[in-house]
Amino acid sequence: MSHTPTIAVVGSGPIGSAYARLLVEGVPDARVVMFEAGPQLTAVPGESVRNIADPAEKERARERSQGPQAGDFRESLGIPAGVVVEGMFTARQGTHLIDFGGPGSGHAPTFPAAAAATNVGGQGAHWTCATPAPAFSERIGFIADAEWDELIAVAGDLLHVQSAAFADSAVGGGIRSLLEEEFAGELPEGYGPGTLPVAGDPQPDGSMRWAGADVVLGPLIDPSSPLSERFELRDLSLVRRLELEGDRVTGITVEDLRTRETYAFSADAVVVAADAFRTPQLLWASGIRPEALGHYLTEHPVVISTVAVDADKIGRFATEADLDAEIARRAHNPADPVAAVNRIPFSEPDHPFALQVMYAENPPFQLDPSHPQAGNKWGYVNMGYGMRKRPRFEDVVTFDDDELDYRGFPNMTIEYALTDAETAEIEAATERLRRAGGAIGEFVAEPRLLPNGSSLHYMGTYRVGQADDGTSVADPWSRVWGVEGLVVGGNGTIPTANAMNPTLMSVAIAVRGARRLAEELSGALVAEAGR
Repeated sequence: MSHTPTIAVVGSGPIGSAYARLLVEGVPDARVVMFEAGPQLTAVPGESVRNIADPAEKERARERSQGPQAGDFRESLGIPAGVVVEGMFTARQGTHLIDFGGPGSGHAPTFPAAAAATNVGGQGAHWTCATPAPAFSERIGFIADAEWDELIAVAGDLLHVQSAAFADSAVGGGIRSLLEEEFAGELPEGYGPGTLPVAGDPQPDGSMRWAGADVVLGPLIDPSSPLSERFELRDLSLVRRLELEGDRVTGITVEDLRTRETYAFSADAVVVAADAFRTPQLLWASGIRPEALGHYLTEHPVVISTVAVDADKIGRFATEADLDAEIARRAHNPADPVAAVNRIPFSEPDHPFALQVMYAENPPFQLDPSHPQAGNKWGYVNMGYGMRKRPRFEDVVTFDDDELDYRGFPNMTIEYALTDAETAEIEAATERLRRAGGAIGEFVAEPRLLPNGSSLHYMGTYRVGQADDGTSVADPWSRVWGVEGLVVGGNGTIPTANAMNPTLMSVAIAVRGARRLAEELSGALVAEAGR
């Protein structure tokens, strides 16, 4: 190893960014180079496109993320042309379907809504910024509670997590009070209705500057910081292959998508954080094929609905003056449609679901003007229950060396099924969704189960585990079994059944992995200096 270690990070989302920052901060003189196949969308690398005020500019940024179906093919993604509330539709703006039906499309008949984003910042440029922490069985059992708490705290700092974004909304508080009445006595202490923790920074005018990978990178993209001198981001740089010598990774092969030239990049360690489908695809294409690779795919089945807020019900807790103040605050950023978000978190044994209740002035679809709730003065809530999916070996993404996808990689096929266990919890969550909606107002969209893949929270396909026994791809510190110097990061590392948004948990796992990798690289430096 050279005296100045070089680390290649594949993928520029929040998890890849966490590795980059912690390694630059934790390894003296280390150089980190990040490779991203997609373009940089914003002047600040990895910034959330939700912060773009101009609607046309925001739409253009999202289109540039949409991979093989950008631009003219937007409608074929299933993205509605009308009003859209973030997180409420399949193929969210800024993403492209894995199974898009065109040349080089993946195959996902049982997971049809599977989607990805290809851009600097990854899904972190488009996400809802929801950052609940794992609880009960969602946590990884081989990590002690005290360590979990510390890892979650560090991850929260990296993502700028805070719980005050919606706490001062009187309308949001009224909705929360109605939920508290409906579910009184049914939920454990501390796990009742509350505001949703989110990643972002409240602004003086009451709006939010939503967090993306930019806040995680922090000083690495600040030209005034000396740490920025040891970090480089290369966009439109497609990593084609991980290079090995024996059982050690030695670097990567990269295609510059601007020039179409291919070059080798040597590295002392490689971190692959390219999402739950493209990380295992890259490992497979590189000849790294652990038995569990691509298996144990999970996501959250999601049941959603939309409710018009009832004036009499909300009026017990909020006044029309409160509503006017809410609308005035919203006017600072009318292109960001979510005003307040409440939740009921996952708890066991009686509430193994996660409910999010997003308040907005308009529904996420065009409501017929003749509908009695069209133009409802008090607005609408878009409600969604996330449930668990038990990890199964049979739920898998596989790769075909004889059929190439649109990028020239072994094409993927996703096989996935809900079992009786999921069906039972979906039915129970749907009943609770009807109760929650009825407590707030009148349904304008009945509860419905979204197609598999709609959550965009794909987990387990390169999960961590305690033993190299064929049920995991990486060890407890995210190091790929049997390959020295290779670390994986992202939601794919999560081995448990989760009902909540996984980003905070994935960053916490990355903090653990980055610390161990930093120790190893620093130890090698010390050993080399002593020779």
